[in-house]
Amino acid sequence: MSATVVRSKPWAPPARVEREELVGISDRLLAEPDIPWTREEEISRLHANGMDWDIGTLVYAPDDPAKAPIGPDGKKIGIFMTHGGASDWRSMDPLARTFCGKRGYKVCSMTYPGRFWFDNPDHDWPGDTFHEDGTVRTPVWLRGETITPDQYEVKADDSHRAIYGTRRYAVARPGSLFYLRMAAWPKAIVEAMKDICARHFPPDEWSIYVHGHSTGGPFVHTLMQRCENVRGLIGVENSPFGYLFNKMTGHDWPTPFNYILVRNWRELARYRGAELALQEGEKPLFRLAQVMEEIFDLWDVSKRAPQFKAENWYHNRTVSCLTEAAQVAARHQNMNADETQALVDEYLGYGVPQQGEDARPVPPLLHGICEYSRDHRPEKYEMMRREYAGLKPAPKFEYVQLGAGIHSYWREEAGLPLGVCPAVVKIWDEAIMNGWYDVP
Repeated sequence: MSATVVRSKPWAPPARVEREELVGISDRLLAEPDIPWTREEEISRLHANGMDWDIGTLVYAPDDPAKAPIGPDGKKIGIFMTHGGASDWRSMDPLARTFCGKRGYKVCSMTYPGRFWFDNPDHDWPGDTFHEDGTVRTPVWLRGETITPDQYEVKADDSHRAIYGTRRYAVARPGSLFYLRMAAWPKAIVEAMKDICARHFPPDEWSIYVHGHSTGGPFVHTLMQRCENVRGLIGVENSPFGYLFNKMTGHDWPTPFNYILVRNWRELARYRGAELALQEGEKPLFRLAQVMEEIFDLWDVSKRAPQFKAENWYHNRTVSCLTEAAQVAARHQNMNADETQALVDEYLGYGVPQQGEDARPVPPLLHGICEYSRDHRPEKYEMMRREYAGLKPAPKFEYVQLGAGIHSYWREEAGLPLGVCPAVVKIWDEAIMNGWYDVP
């Protein structure tokens, strides 16, 4: 392990790291000897919101506990991370491996409830998302539990075709198990994050730094103020609190809470098109057939991941969806009026910073954004800076512009076999070890 340089003057993140420097960082860090480490799989059962949930977590840790680094606060360093979009743990695997193998950090990488495929050793989801018999892929929230076709109908939506193409949803029928799961999962994911951190990172020994790619960002922002030893955000292409993401997009999520988006190649195309336009302008239009073939090839690999998404209305804090979901979950548990309102308030509170004397302050937030990211642009982060400045107390907030990479920041490109992951490890390790996350 290369020793982290601790400076005598206050450390500050770079405003921008150009591509040439990113390649140099990657070459140097990947040339370092690996710290021996092990990845273990953990499946835990959690009872939350009146239902049982099975949670899949991958735990990365150095084989020799003495290799675990100690931060400036005298505690061991742990990372809690979770994925984005319609993915699972495997999209976080390159970053988790690099943090553990090059710096010795223990990492817990959680898959959202419903996204972990339990029935084969590789956890690859079988087949495709849409089936010839008209059924679709659906979540598995509990081992052995199946969402049967009579519990949903498939609906198409072309209202935003210019952006998404035609999207298709599995719409849970009221009163079905699917409907109840769709109402109850927000509390389950929050309780799962808290449970993992409590078991793996007890506060008397560990400090936790959190990372949530894209849709995972609002989840770890919820966690920050509900787990006493979270020291701050390691954010790269991480969405912010739900209310801020709503400001970034300028709209609520358009469907009710019981709609789950079932993805196909179109979701890859809408990102790839924007990324190529940012990189090359109009040139890719002249090789559109090749681009589409590449997208189809990528889909053949990507469909082993879940490729469905229930979490959109949590991601951008759509009040109508959160309210109705909480009310349905409350009725299922026979809650009275006061208990129901408390659950509604809890759901609505997930997407905003907690304020007041009893609230834990929002910890320091250090983001990174990639050069060719479609949604994560500097002007949106400047909006976040202004919003955070209005909090009392205002959290420390900065972002680093990375001169390479796309939203899927681990994606290989010329000179960067792990995308920008090595630079993330170097810069954020320096931030931790040089006390950037320390607050008075």
